[in-house]
Amino acid sequence: MAQIESKLSFTDHLGACKARWGIGRMNYIVPPGLYAIGQPTPDAPVLVTANYKMSYDIVRRALIGRNCWLLVLETYGINVWCAAGKGTFGTGELVRRVTSSGLAKVVSHRRLILPILGAPGVSAHEVARRCGFSVSYATIRAADLPEYLDNGLITAPAMRQLTFSMYERLILIPVEIVSAMKSLAVMAVIVLSAFAVAGGAAVGLTAFGGYVGAVLSGIAVGPLLLPWLPGRSFVVKGAEVGLVWAVCFYLLAGGTTWNIPITLAVFLALPAVSAFYTLNFTGCSTYTSRSGVKKEMRLGLPIMGVSLAIGVLLLVAGRFI
Repeated sequence: MAQIESKLSFTDHLGACKARWGIGRMNYIVPPGLYAIGQPTPDAPVLVTANYKMSYDIVRRALIGRNCWLLVLETYGINVWCAAGKGTFGTGELVRRVTSSGLAKVVSHRRLILPILGAPGVSAHEVARRCGFSVSYATIRAADLPEYLDNGLITAPAMRQLTFSMYERLILIPVEIVSAMKSLAVMAVIVLSAFAVAGGAAVGLTAFGGYVGAVLSGIAVGPLLLPWLPGRSFVVKGAEVGLVWAVCFYLLAGGTTWNIPITLAVFLALPAVSAFYTLNFTGCSTYTSRSGVKKEMRLGLPIMGVSLAIGVLLLVAGRFI
């Protein structure tokens, strides 16, 4: 087994920063297996995490100055919560890793400490039956692990509460921006080419600016204002932000000179684009359930598609009036 440090290096911090911006995100992993933090004895606690390096780093940093075992599961670079939903942070992988690491020969007890967010993927009674280890669900946040360990492995009520503050939403936005870059580049070619032919380069740049603003509204503004935007639906929240951007774009781009079809096109298309990107944020949110996301996609995607299609048709019609 490998001996690891709890203190993170400059390289670790740099890697986390790159992962936040989606650079090498899917390859940011550590080998699964059993790791020793400090000088753990056979009586030392065994904590379990995913092999996404950011998850691994957050856990080991929380355990600085401690002597414990860290069992890392093969989740293919996915964090604990998402991996639990996908099944990779699950009963089978946990049992396999306990067996392959020879954990029963390393520790004298038979207790595994798992993050609460890993619970959906793990069946505790199955783990006990198949490998003889009991499962305890500790905390949601790794930062609470020291208090949990010091309090005799008792989970206080605050350790079960999941927050989703503005800062926590803010740090998720960079990777969403990077993910949107490819589609943004494709749309840049389409929009700039189409409008340059139809109305000149200046018109093309103006139209693309409107599209970029709608994308950023959906990716950044919608998620940041999520708790305060009216309604429960992410589509509605995104459309609200997009509508505000459409008004701003109308005023900034001299919309008072536009004809009615072009004006309607802007107020249909831009909110639809913004709504689509805010809907994408459901995968990052603590507000949604899997069934809720499926329902919203089933209802929202057709509406956004129709709005965008009508907007494009009106835009084309408006150019010939």
